[in-house]
Amino acid sequence: MQPVSLHSLSELERASLQELALYQLQEKLLVGDLSLAKVGPKGSKSIRQKLESFSKEKKDCSPQTFGIPLCQVIANDRANRQLQETVKSSRRLCVEVEETVTNFRAQMQKRSPLGRGCLLVPYEVFPEEPLSPDFPDHNSSWSQRRGAMSVDCITELSGNSSKLLEALQLSHPHELDPRRNLGKKKMLSLNPITWQVPRIMDRCCKHIETYGLQTVGIFRVGSSKKRVQQLREEFDHGLDVFLDEHQSVHDVAALLKEFLRDMPDSLIPRELYTAFLSTASMEGPQQLAVLQLLLFLLPPCHSDTLHRLLQFLSKVARHAENSWGPNGQEIPGNKMTVSNLATIFGPNILQKESPGEKDAGAMNFEDSTAIILVVQRLIEHYQTLFMETTSQKLLEWHLSTVSLSEVPVKEEKKIGAPRRKELEGLS
Repeated sequence: MQPVSLHSLSELERASLQELALYQLQEKLLVGDLSLAKVGPKGSKSIRQKLESFSKEKKDCSPQTFGIPLCQVIANDRANRQLQETVKSSRRLCVEVEETVTNFRAQMQKRSPLGRGCLLVPYEVFPEEPLSPDFPDHNSSWSQRRGAMSVDCITELSGNSSKLLEALQLSHPHELDPRRNLGKKKMLSLNPITWQVPRIMDRCCKHIETYGLQTVGIFRVGSSKKRVQQLREEFDHGLDVFLDEHQSVHDVAALLKEFLRDMPDSLIPRELYTAFLSTASMEGPQQLAVLQLLLFLLPPCHSDTLHRLLQFLSKVARHAENSWGPNGQEIPGNKMTVSNLATIFGPNILQKESPGEKDAGAMNFEDSTAIILVVQRLIEHYQTLFMETTSQKLLEWHLSTVSLSEVPVKEEKKIGAPRRKELEGLS
């Protein structure tokens, strides 16, 4: 079976892969005690806790990006993006309505026999012609008769042809409506999980990839605290921040490091800190095999974000040395080798303590060396480590304990017959 990207797996397959990886790590005694329950999301709050949390957030205007759990950052990004798309759609609708009204007035003035400025035209002047191509004919449907009308559904109006009525049908996203999930058992989907990378991470990486790959000493040269603070506040207020050539590469690099450093839940969960460090004493294929199994234990949002970061750091490292352009000119390298990048980002990716705890900044020499070695391996081999070659095994593993009848019917229809037959053939 050909290897597939970890991020192309469905929620059901990822959950099965986590169980299989945990079993293999414990069966072979490669690392210490691990608990899959500790790695996943924390338990849900009670109703009272949710109300208290909501009132506190409303009062304190809690940040949207910095210092909050990664899953919450991604949820905030999704909500802000949906709101921005709704606003843009409303603006487009207003422009279209304005153009329609303008065209209507122009037609009425042109056809009016009473004068250019008069819009009162007898209906008999053009009884069989619609007033505007954007509106249906008066006699085309029962719903256009004179007087008030009553309908049971908004789709009954004009055959649902009006753009204005379509806009009125906007509703909250399915995942943002908690009432849909009340009293329902969590069902795992067979559809691929949406790419879960926070907006600030993706935009910082893209900015540096576009403008900073040849910047010498990136991540080491100091930045403007004032400009970094301004960017931080814009992201924290949920603004759609665009990073272009006007922003300093060093400011964006400092912003990225602050985001990782201030995460209350480390990018690699603290429950796996000791397990990851234990791989520093391993060598060759065994080290890579254990690192891959440990990466399989990460929650999807942590896995996707870590993959994006490692992909970015690998690209930065490829531009560390000087190179020659097509015209023979020398292009300076950024001097940021894999070892240098691992030294800078290692303590931000692998954290033993939370940022606010007393000993958060303390780290012995052995741990520091191990962190650098582990992160260096992650950067060098990220493409292989995030490829999964055990699809057959993980499906057999899950189907041995879970029946396909537990998969929602809607999800079965979405994945199609070929996928369904493949799964049934393994059971």
